[in-house]
Amino acid sequence: MIGGALRQTGRLFALAAEVTRAVFRRPFQFREFIEQFWFVAGVTILPAALVSIPFGAVIALQVGSLTQQLGAQSFTGGASVLAVIQQASPLIVALLIAGAAGSAICADLGSRKIREELDAMEVMGVSPVQRLVVPRVLATMAVAVLLNGLVSVVGTLGGYFFNIVLQGGTPGAYLASFSALAQLPDLYISEFKALVFGFIAGIVAAYRGLNPRGGPKGVGDAVNQAVVITFLLLFFVNMVLTGIYLQIVPPKGG
Repeated sequence: MIGGALRQTGRLFALAAEVTRAVFRRPFQFREFIEQFWFVAGVTILPAALVSIPFGAVIALQVGSLTQQLGAQSFTGGASVLAVIQQASPLIVALLIAGAAGSAICADLGSRKIREELDAMEVMGVSPVQRLVVPRVLATMAVAVLLNGLVSVVGTLGGYFFNIVLQGGTPGAYLASFSALAQLPDLYISEFKALVFGFIAGIVAAYRGLNPRGGPKGVGDAVNQAVVITFLLLFFVNMVLTGIYLQIVPPKGG
């Protein structure tokens, strides 16, 4: 069982390396990339915006309650906004892309595989990775980066509104604490996380779609496995990236 898991992991990394190399090969499937970009954006923009509002509100309310107990209400804005930008926003984007777009990508590639379309492409000398996988992975990465900015803004505004309205905070103190604690690298790490998470979601979905087992039922199982594996990898990679960032970038003092 361990040997099988290691083989699957190795094949996943091999696909990631092959996709990375294929990005720079010509011809680039620009039309396929645009189509996949619009598809991924279409199925994730509205859910991401709707999820980010209550998520930002919950973080603001929880942080506000904690800072009140500690007597540090003036830092509510900065702490809640940093939590949204650094942690919540890239994770929300990645989970939605994995759950909505990743499952669709996996099902599409899996159905092509069991219909032997991919085998026919290889016989004709066309690389399925370059033709189908690369545009989809790049689309998930591009949408993740752009969507992360949207979720950060909407989540921050939601937290601001609920802190001011429900907890009696003042706009000046909220903005002042944000400017005192936040710094530009916080936005950089957020966008970098979104880029990496989009890559992981696309690669895992493509890998499971290219390797289904047992016909149509195998495609359904592959979709479920792709979503679960992506979720596990996202939280692990998020922990690693956060730890590295906190070691490299010193926190900004108040």
